[in-house]
Amino acid sequence: MEQELSNLAGQTVKVRFTPHLIPASRGMVSTIYLPLRSQVSSKALRDLFTEFYRGEPFIRVLPAGVYPDTAMVRGSNQCHISIEVDERTQWVVTSVAIDNLVKGASGQAVQNMNLMLGLDETMGLTALPMFP
Repeated sequence: MEQELSNLAGQTVKVRFTPHLIPASRGMVSTIYLPLRSQVSSKALRDLFTEFYRGEPFIRVLPAGVYPDTAMVRGSNQCHISIEVDERTQWVVTSVAIDNLVKGASGQAVQNMNLMLGLDETMGLTALPMFP
């Protein structure tokens, strides 16, 4: 994460990454914290993320006040992201939910293989998530 964020930013970026262990058979929630260098609103960051991931078939930036839930990504290659600015500390708090048995392993491999072979990146990965 630090490598790719540093490449995007053109300077060294350090992150705090916290995967949360929960009593579930599948699914992973992670929280990523980044210090801000200047003030920015949650809305502005959410808009930036939405624009950055526009056209990405498996990424969904959630609306304000909606937080990732493993139940909503279960059985899919989806990645749900929420982003907020902690006004008190001026840190960005990003939460992410994936199904670690799909997006975290096999689904990610299939998606990468599709891209490497020049296929539609969604091939074989568009089954609807299992909910509930």
